[in-house]
Amino acid sequence: MPSAPHTLALGTTRSVGTDQTIRFGSVRYSTPPGLVGTEVWVRAAGTDLVVVADLDALPQAPDWAENKRGLSEVARHLLSTPGNPRIDPAHYPSHPQDPDGAPKPPVPKARSAAEARFLDLGPGAHTWLIAASAAGTVRIRAKMTAAVELAVFVGAATVDAALAVAAEAGRFSDGDLPAIVAHHTDTAAESGRVVADEAHSVQPGTAAWAGFGAAGTGVGS
Repeated sequence: MPSAPHTLALGTTRSVGTDQTIRFGSVRYSTPPGLVGTEVWVRAAGTDLVVVADLDALPQAPDWAENKRGLSEVARHLLSTPGNPRIDPAHYPSHPQDPDGAPKPPVPKARSAAEARFLDLGPGAHTWLIAASAAGTVRIRAKMTAAVELAVFVGAATVDAALAVAAEAGRFSDGDLPAIVAHHTDTAAESGRVVADEAHSVQPGTAAWAGFGAAGTGVGS
């Protein structure tokens, strides 16, 4: 008996498109990475669509096929109807979403020495860059440079904390970061500041009116 089944038993052939999908019954089905441009076999098996590929024919074996060889099942989907594609997020590990479909948080990556110095300030800098980019902030690189310069004078930890506050408050104007740093610095330097509470009030007392209208006091008579 031959070691591999006859290809007629594997179904019909389909070519994997650049979007890693094949079309079967006017429905798109996703395939794992590394198969773009190759020919695979698809067949309906009950309620499933089975996709088989010849892994030995691939120019380079994908990471997910480390323990597989020859004709192997590479994907299985529930059969669907036109207009309802079957896309497995796990087939797109580099896509900005987790395998469960939830979006992945963006991770800033430095493309220059200046950007690396800014991100080295700490997690607040990462948060600020993500929020500022999402808000369409202009002159981001100039503001990143200014933050690094400010850190030389007041310390990286102080600037990083201020960047986190700025990101949370949505403050991305030119003077916002220095203002936040100055406020935090002044607040930390001050001691004995009176905090308004029930024990302090600027309202004048009413003790002078305590005897108003009382008999024999002469007040109000």
